[in-house]
Amino acid sequence: MDIELTGTARLDLVPLSAAHAAEMATVLSSPSLHTFIGGEPLTPDALRTRYERLAAGSPDPAVTWCNWVLRLRSEGCLVGTVQATITEAGSVAEIAWVVGAPWQGRGLASEAAQGLVSWLEEQDVSTIVAHIHPDHRASAAVATAAGLTPTDEWQDGEIRWRRATRP
Repeated sequence: MDIELTGTARLDLVPLSAAHAAEMATVLSSPSLHTFIGGEPLTPDALRTRYERLAAGSPDPAVTWCNWVLRLRSEGCLVGTVQATITEAGSVAEIAWVVGAPWQGRGLASEAAQGLVSWLEEQDVSTIVAHIHPDHRASAAVATAAGLTPTDEWQDGEIRWRRATRP
C-alpha cells in the first residue's frame, strides 16, 4: 500500500519523514497533548528517531503503518499528524490523530480524521477503529465527525470506537 500525498479542504496530508521532526517537535511541545495518552513531548532528536522508525514501515509484513503530517495550507506550517495501522489482510485500520495546541478548536482534527477515513475507504479497508479515553471529549467529537461510534469494548482504559465502511 503506497502512502501518498492526499488532502482535505484546508490540509495537505504529507507522508511522514524524519525531515519533519524539528518542526513537529515544536508543534507537539505542549504537555497538555499528553493528558490522556501519557508520556511527555519528545525532543527533536528523539522525534527524528521515532519518525525514521515509522517511515521505514512495520517490521511485520502483515501490518502496514501509514503516517502523515498535517500541513495547514493557509499558514504554510505543520499542525499535527494522523496515522493508521492496517492489519488483518488490509481489512482493519486503527487510526489516531493529534493537532498541536495552538491550532486546536478550528475543526482541523475532525477534518484530518475525515480525510484519513475517506482515504482508508478508497483502500478497501472495511473496519476503522480508534481507542479514546472516556474523558477526552474533543477526541470523541473527532471520532464522531469521522463516522465512528463507541462500542462496549475497552482496551487499556480506553473505549473502542468503530466504523464499518462496508457490510
